[in-house]
Amino acid sequence: MPFRECSLVSQREEFCRLALSPGGKVRLLCRRFGISPTTAYKWLALYKAAGVEGLSDRSRRPLSAPGRSSPEREAQVMAVRLEHPAWGGRKIRRVLQNQGLAQPPSASTITQIVRRHGALNGPGADQARDWIRFEHAEPNDLWQMDFKGWFALGGRRCHPLTVLDDHSRYALEVGACGDQTGETVRERLEAVFRRYGLPWRILCDNGPPWGSAGHGEHSSFSVWLMDLDIAVSHGRPYHPQTQGKDERFHRTLNAEALDARTFRSLAHAQSAFDAWRTVYNLKRPHEALAMDTPATRYRMSQRSMPDSIRPPEYEPQATVRKISSSGQFAFKGRTLRTSKAFAGKQMALRATNQDGLFDLCYRRHVVAQIDLRQSKTVHHVPEHVSTLSPV
Repeated sequence: MPFRECSLVSQREEFCRLALSPGGKVRLLCRRFGISPTTAYKWLALYKAAGVEGLSDRSRRPLSAPGRSSPEREAQVMAVRLEHPAWGGRKIRRVLQNQGLAQPPSASTITQIVRRHGALNGPGADQARDWIRFEHAEPNDLWQMDFKGWFALGGRRCHPLTVLDDHSRYALEVGACGDQTGETVRERLEAVFRRYGLPWRILCDNGPPWGSAGHGEHSSFSVWLMDLDIAVSHGRPYHPQTQGKDERFHRTLNAEALDARTFRSLAHAQSAFDAWRTVYNLKRPHEALAMDTPATRYRMSQRSMPDSIRPPEYEPQATVRKISSSGQFAFKGRTLRTSKAFAGKQMALRATNQDGLFDLCYRRHVVAQIDLRQSKTVHHVPEHVSTLSPV
């Protein structure tokens, strides 16, 4: 979609960062952002020459200058704190550095400044925390996706949908949704895929609309992701820490964008989410990233959203069955059942290295195993990629 006027500079900056990141393709990004190559190269030249300041249609004064007095220095600290009340000393210090302040106060000094001004609040607000962090090696290897808890919005509810890149913590979507249906999620994700490209895997919660592969409860939404060659993972039931990064992101979203705020409509909430997502991705220092911003580590996926989905193709040695409307299919003289989400789809049965044990696959994704040695023959398994599938 073309640049939206409400956040013109931020979208220009996001475009330039993606275009200049490793593997960035200007022409591809032009199609995803809905702008012409002429406009794109104009903004890239301005960005290279003057940074984000060059992307604005009006001049901006710098927020800092050398040789300022102590009261002025405190004013700089408090200006950042008042704009972002949930940020602590380390984040504020990094922002001041990014603004060009050569020798900003230490993080502990900034915390004391904030405390003296009566702006340090909340239990444990200035206490250090120890974390054990795990992350995927590359951007777009894994995205985490979930709904944050709803909040009241006039006479209806808003369900914030969040999509986060595991490696970079880049927020790809913060959507103000009116419901949690698969249709709503798919519409939102299609826009995300067209802008950023496709990930290799998405980690979801259990239950609707995501489905739960471990219990054979694939949904039409999870099948659609497999049609796009995106693997689907599910967190352990009642273990939200499996999606720890997205859960932590929800806390940040609540503290910095939702706390003590009211919204008139979904459009009003979406406008606020868009503005905050820009700050989170491009300006907010992230402690898990050595105080860099998510934008410094994210780069676009080279896998574009296809215009159409081709039917699956299987190798000659695979046994192929079409799934009935009730999820049933016949194999080796038995009538077996899988998720109804595969109704009308062609699925393959592939022999494993164990006699009598077969993988039930959709495209290159193993969704269940058929064990002909037992009475209960279908065992749904966490979805993974088959080594026998064509790529």
